[in-house]
Amino acid sequence: MSPKLVLSVLAVILVIITGTIFLTRPSQQPKLLDQFAKCLTEEKVTMYGAYWCPHCQNQKKLFGDSFQFVPYVECTAVPKTCTEKGVAGYPTWITQDGTKLEGEQSLEKLSQISGCQLP
Repeated sequence: MSPKLVLSVLAVILVIITGTIFLTRPSQQPKLLDQFAKCLTEEKVTMYGAYWCPHCQNQKKLFGDSFQFVPYVECTAVPKTCTEKGVAGYPTWITQDGTKLEGEQSLEKLSQISGCQLP
């Protein structure tokens, strides 16, 4: 094998190893909306929805992976809870003081009603 070929193969291997390390390492920075979603939990702002509801899916997409930290009640699983809370449509956001917001809400509106700061 010629030295140029060996160097070329080594360069390709190095690029592959570097790329693999870069792509598989855990993120050092939390997701952008994690703190906001966690604050909603602290402030007891809860989303009530249903898996089949397209507006609920849109609402979840606003949070991306950070939605895992949002307080969420799946009304198809616990319909009595949702009825007792007065949930008439999906999604419905309910604050600690009982304020209800029906329909999709912007992150800005959720920030406004919760006091949680957006990043």
